[in-house]
Amino acid sequence: MYAFLLSTAVIFVAELGDKSQLMAMTFATRYRARDVILAITAATAIVHLASVGIGVAIGASFSDYQGTISIVAGIAFLGFAAWTLRGDELTDEEAQKAKNSSGAALLAVGGAFFLAELGDKTMLATITLATQEGWFGVWIGSTVGMVAADALAIAAGVLLGRQLPEKVIKYGAAAAFVVFGALLIAEGAGWL
Repeated sequence: MYAFLLSTAVIFVAELGDKSQLMAMTFATRYRARDVILAITAATAIVHLASVGIGVAIGASFSDYQGTISIVAGIAFLGFAAWTLRGDELTDEEAQKAKNSSGAALLAVGGAFFLAELGDKTMLATITLATQEGWFGVWIGSTVGMVAADALAIAAGVLLGRQLPEKVIKYGAAAAFVVFGALLIAEGAGWL
């Protein structure tokens, strides 16, 4: 349960202000929100299952070095904070592709999200979490966290148009990563 709750919170925060949220809002202007959310869920579950597998393999290979893994994970989270501050933007070309996608909504949205998430900070954060936490909780939690953040973006996009307080979201997410990173480093160094 701890792995589920931690992963849900971390990935939800990681997804705030991410390009995937912008994609979700864009797809929701063309397709039904329900179809967009179903496609995001399927693509996310697949990517995060692979991420968890990678994380578990890394964690098992270095099980004698848990302190070091915690410190490296903490440093990674500080990097995610910097990445969040740098921000992600959906280019005009990407937005146009999202709007003009042909084919069924589930395939178009699912395929786009699958490809967009490969190597993204949420994938890397999921790998990082899976090095230390239970794989199933991390998988389900990371999927729920990402889908919840993207569903929030869709709802906010519908309610608020495109007037989201981007700076507040960006700084809040970065601050949360700094806190998680500092806690992991402190744990790995034996200070907690």
